Amino acid sequence: MPRGSRTMEGYGHSVSSSPYVVDPRNITQGTSYEATASQGSNASVPPTEEDHPDLYIPEEVKQFLPYFYKQIKNKVVPEILNIYENEFNRLSDRYFKEFPWPEAKRIAPFVNNDEIFLILFEELRYRHIYAKHKPTIEHRFESFQRYCDFFDAILNTDKPVDIELPNQWLWDIVDEFIYQFQSFVQFRGKLTSRSADEIKMLKDDSKVWNIHGVLNVLYSLVEKSNINKQLEAFMAGNDPDSVAGNFGTHLLYKNLGYFSLIGLLRLHCQLGDYHAALSSVENLQLSKKVLATTRVPASQIALYYYLGFSYFMTRKYRDTVRVFSNIIVFIQRVKQHFQPKSYQLDLVVKQNDQMLYILAMVLTLYPQHVDEAVNTQLKDRRFQEDMSKLQDGDAATFKKLFTQCCPKFISPVAPDYDALPDNYNYKAPTEHQCSLFMRDLEPQLILPVIRSYLKFYTTMPVAKLASFLEKDEAALCELLLRFKHRQRTSTLVGQMASDAQAASDIDFYIDGDMIHIADTKVARRYGDYFLRQINKLQDLVSKN
Repeated sequence: MPRGSRTMEGYGHSVSSSPYVVDPRNITQGTSYEATASQGSNASVPPTEEDHPDLYIPEEVKQFLPYFYKQIKNKVVPEILNIYENEFNRLSDRYFKEFPWPEAKRIAPFVNNDEIFLILFEELRYRHIYAKHKPTIEHRFESFQRYCDFFDAILNTDKPVDIELPNQWLWDIVDEFIYQFQSFVQFRGKLTSRSADEIKMLKDDSKVWNIHGVLNVLYSLVEKSNINKQLEAFMAGNDPDSVAGNFGTHLLYKNLGYFSLIGLLRLHCQLGDYHAALSSVENLQLSKKVLATTRVPASQIALYYYLGFSYFMTRKYRDTVRVFSNIIVFIQRVKQHFQPKSYQLDLVVKQNDQMLYILAMVLTLYPQHVDEAVNTQLKDRRFQEDMSKLQDGDAATFKKLFTQCCPKFISPVAPDYDALPDNYNYKAPTEHQCSLFMRDLEPQLILPVIRSYLKFYTTMPVAKLASFLEKDEAALCELLLRFKHRQRTSTLVGQMASDAQAASDIDFYIDGDMIHIADTKVARRYGDYFLRQINKLQDLVSKN
C-alpha cells in the first residue's frame, strides 16, 4: 500500500462475500478475481474470528492472495497496479483496521510458498503497519530485515530477477525505505520516551537502520542498473541500452536505479550535505523527455523539492526559482489525478505550499521574474501577511517559514546511550541547519529595505539614503557593497556552475556623494508572447 495512499478508497473488483477457501493450485492463467471467489469448498480454517481476531484470515483475503500471486507470477502489470493501489487498500480498510495483515508464513500456503511474492507481501504488510498502526521497536527491526531480504534477492544474483512491478510501487519501495529510516532515527532520538528494554535493543543491534547500510543499498541499486551511464548516453543522443548492461536493460533495475538517485538526493539533503545531494543527480536533466520515463508524479515532486531546497541552501537562487516554478506549474496540471481527500493529495498540497514559501523568501532576497501562474499563487491571501513581513526584513518570519518548509533533517549517528549529555536534543539537526540559514541571512535582511528606497529614485545623495536608514555614510557604503555582492549569484549551465552574474532588477553606482540608479528590468515584449501562443494553437489544430 503506498504510504501516500493511506486514506485512498478502493475501486477494485467486487468480490463475493461467501466464505470459500481457494486452493492456489486451482488458479490458472486468465482466471479473474471474481471467478476465483466462486471456487473451492465450504471448509473453515482455524483460528476463528471470535477466538483470535488478530490471527484470523478472512475468506475474502484467502481468495485475494492467490489471485494477487498469479498476477505477479504472470507479470500482468496493469492488474498488479490496480491491486496495489485499490484492492489492497480496500481489504486493509475492511479487515485490518485494528490488526496488521497476517505474517508471511501464515499466508505462504496460499501462494505456493513463493519466496519473492512473500518478500513483496511483507514489504506491503509493514508499510500498512507504519501507515495505519503504531509500529513497535520489534516492527521497526523486522521491517529493516524484510527490506534487506528484498534488496538481497535482487542485488546478490548473477542474473536479473524475473519480475515486473508498476513504477509507482518501485518508487514507493525506495521512498518508504528512506522514510522508515528517517522514522527510526527520530524514534531512537527520543530517548526520554524509550524504555530500558528498548534502549538495550538499540545498543545491541546498532547495525539496524545504520546510515552506511541505507546508503550502500541506494548506491548499489544505482551501480547495478548503470543508470548514470544510461542517462549520459540518453542526453548525448545515444542508445541507453548500449551501456545498460545485463541488469540495466531490465525495467525493474532501471527504474529502481533511477528512483535511487532521487532517494540519494533526498537522504543527503536530510543529512545537510547539499553538495553531495546535487552530485547525486548531476546526470538527471530536468526535461519533459526524461520525466516521461517514470510517470510517477510523486517521484518528480520529490526530485524538484529536494533539488530546489539544495539550490536554496547553496545560494543558487536563480536555479531555485527555475526548479520550483517548473514543479509548481506541473503540480497544478497533475493535481486532479490524485484521489480527492486522500493523504497523497494533502501531501502534494503541503509540498506545493512549502515551495511557494521558499520562493517568497528567495524573491525577497533576490527579486526576479517568475511564471505568471506561480505569481498568481504567491498573491493568494494566505501568503500576503508573511510576504509583507519578509519585505520588512523580519527575521522571525524568515525563521518560522524555514522551519515550516525545510525537510526533516536527521543525524547520521546514534546518540551515546550510556553517556547522554544534559543538553541532548533530538531536534538538533534541524536547529543546526536553521542557525546556519539565519547566520547567512542576517547580513541580507536590510537589503530589501535598501532596494525599496533605490526603486523610487534615479539619483540620490548618499547622505539622504543614510538618514533614511539611520546609518552613517561609511556604514551605508559598506551596505551598498554588500547589496552589490549579494545580488550576484551563480547558476548552472548544463551541470557546471557558471560565473556569478548580477541579475537584480536595479543597478547603481556611486559617483562622489551621489548614488546613480538604473532600472534594469526589461519591459515584457507582449508581441512575442502572443506569437508563441498562436504557433502553439496552430500546432494543436494541425495535429487534430
